Amino acid sequence: MKIAIPLADGKLSQHFGHCASFALIDASPADKTILKREDIEAPPHEPGLLPRWLAGKGATMIIAGGMGHRAQGLFAEQGITVIVGAPPETPERLVTDYLAGSLQTGGNACDH
Repeated sequence: MKIAIPLADGKLSQHFGHCASFALIDASPADKTILKREDIEAPPHEPGLLPRWLAGKGATMIIAGGMGHRAQGLFAEQGITVIVGAPPETPERLVTDYLAGSLQTGGNACDH
């Protein structure tokens, strides 16, 4: 599985569509381990671009602080699962917690 996490200052960005970069984490759900991390620069902001772009990078899941409902639908159309309400932690911590079944999520930080 490949998990995309929007970044701001090395931690999860609360504003998904306006982050400068993403961490792409390859993880093994069976072993509950992180296999690889790659940080990539986000493309210029363009409505509807990120779902196609991240799908093209192989992402199967996104862990986000907040994301609008329309964007969540566009990711679902690309076969990408979205988890919202995650805390501003490092990508490794978020993925490790997710794999262990202990990722704590709150409300969606985005309301559009």
